[in-house]
Amino acid sequence: MSYPIDNKLVIAVSSSALFDLRESNSIFEEHGPKAYKQFQEDNLDKLLDKGVAFPFIKRFLNINSHFPEQEPVDVVLLSRNSAATGKRVFRSIQAYGLDITRAAFVEGKSPFEYVPAFNASLFLSANEKDVQKAIDAGFPAGVVLPGKSVNDEGSDELRIAFDFDGVIADDEAESVFKNSDLPVFQAHEVQNAHIPHKPGPLADLFKKLSFLQQLEDEEIEKNRHYKRLIRTAIVTARNAPSHERVITTLESWGVSANETFFLGGMDKNRILSRFTPHMFFDDQRSHLESGAGDIPMVHIPFGIANLDVSN
Repeated sequence: MSYPIDNKLVIAVSSSALFDLRESNSIFEEHGPKAYKQFQEDNLDKLLDKGVAFPFIKRFLNINSHFPEQEPVDVVLLSRNSAATGKRVFRSIQAYGLDITRAAFVEGKSPFEYVPAFNASLFLSANEKDVQKAIDAGFPAGVVLPGKSVNDEGSDELRIAFDFDGVIADDEAESVFKNSDLPVFQAHEVQNAHIPHKPGPLADLFKKLSFLQQLEDEEIEKNRHYKRLIRTAIVTARNAPSHERVITTLESWGVSANETFFLGGMDKNRILSRFTPHMFFDDQRSHLESGAGDIPMVHIPFGIANLDVSN
């Protein structure tokens, strides 16, 4: 029996993250909503190009095909479009075979307030203002940064990478670092190594992904040939001795990552270029760069790291 939506891992995504809407948006910006509506009607059956978040969403939805009884995940479209102008978006969703059936069309307004209504553990959008409003309201959200839409063919594996502080955990440790220096930060984290951090904006997403992996553990017990779908990584600038509090936090939640990297300030791209995530989440814009520009990056505008606009 399929899980009710309250028990599912739900991701809300905007059309601007799922598809490449640069042409449509330029029509809106230059000529206004009436011309935009006419443009969408004139191109109703023209397939929208894939956006940066498309491969991530496609693989995420594929989890249901491996667990058809539970169908443990769901994706909801949250859009600034009206239902009428959103027809082209849904036709593209159907043409690509994405199992997205729920949507909210709010006609020019920010859709962020409906994140909790759909039980979403993440709201992905290319609209920075919408995401900031969601974060300010205490909802989990991230800005999908411009980049290439990578090839989403191949295996079904879904690889997701997270920064730790200000993403999975709160920004307590970052606040100490920002207001002092590295030795003070290290001493603070060693002193509090036995105290778990409070959850950050994507803690619920990370926990539910870990619980989905427990479904995979059960499947492996039944079928030794089962290939895991979900692979997670934590990629943090921390190093020893501040690493222990990360482990304490995850253990207190009963979760873990498949791979954890304590880099001590080393360039994160050195790891990400090997792990090749379908999405990497970080609260600092300066960390969201890749040499080839082919790693989908999401900025989480949360906490002290984002008080300085240069970040």
